[in-house]
Amino acid sequence: MSIIEQAAERIAQLRKAGVDIGSSETATLPEEPARVSAERSVAPEIPAAEHASVTPPAPSSDASAEVDVSSRYVELDLKRLDEMRIVTPRSPRSQIAEEFRMIKRPILANARGKGASPVENGNLIMVTSSVPGEGKSFNSINLAMSIAMELDNTVLLVDADVARPSVLNLLGLPPAKGLMDVLLDNTVGLPDVLLRTNIEKLTLLPAGMPHKNATELLASSAMKKLLVEIAHRYPDRIIVFDSPPLMVTTEAPVLAQSMGQLVLVVEAGRTTQTMVKQALAKVASCPVKLLVLNKARYARTDGYYGYYGYGYGYGGAVRGGEADGKAA
Repeated sequence: MSIIEQAAERIAQLRKAGVDIGSSETATLPEEPARVSAERSVAPEIPAAEHASVTPPAPSSDASAEVDVSSRYVELDLKRLDEMRIVTPRSPRSQIAEEFRMIKRPILANARGKGASPVENGNLIMVTSSVPGEGKSFNSINLAMSIAMELDNTVLLVDADVARPSVLNLLGLPPAKGLMDVLLDNTVGLPDVLLRTNIEKLTLLPAGMPHKNATELLASSAMKKLLVEIAHRYPDRIIVFDSPPLMVTTEAPVLAQSMGQLVLVVEAGRTTQTMVKQALAKVASCPVKLLVLNKARYARTDGYYGYYGYGYGYGGAVRGGEADGKAA
């Protein structure tokens, strides 16, 4: 039996079974599924407005975005920092938290242009001391942490003590590439070394690799270019530099030339008035200079004396229970 005869017999069987297969002109329906399949493989035409609705959005230009997402993320142990008396967003209301709230107020006013007079580079803040061991790094971290709790500001904490970096160690983090690597290697960009943290508004810039020509690098045009970038990339950003001591290194006075504000940490009972005057003379060009008295004894309400001494031998910035942050 031929193929045509077989098809005709099949049609007859279907009709006998009561299946309506249409007229003989539609008896070639087995080809139809192929045609329908082909039609379905063609994407339907979408009006122009619908095309726009599925286009991926452009990258956000929100100034509050602290760093590029390509920067590395690190987790700070907030419980450990609490135990060290370092201010964190999870810390309960405390004496030291209140002290740094008072310390940061004039600093933020100057940074926002709301101080007694305009301050150039007011958002570049250098924290230093006369000699090592006075608590500058402890104060740098607490100041940055306190500012990070502001609703209107983000903070970049820079470890600029390139000879003896301590910020990452205090925060419980391992050494990492940072400032020196950016200045030495043209292939290393700022986002490559920034560290985003689990404190939303706090970002870290480590000191990076120590270098024998650190002073020259900090005075170089590359450093000035970097300062412009980090100071002006985001209008809400405050940059806190943990600087080397002024009396024992040449890097600190060089760095101070580019700063808008300087916070000099003075250890109570140790740093003499002469040392303070000599240190301030090295940074005379800095527009605003503030003093913070550290490790001070304070009078308690019960008539006894207490002492603030926090992690790594550093203490709170207090005097008589109040922060001593006065413009010099």
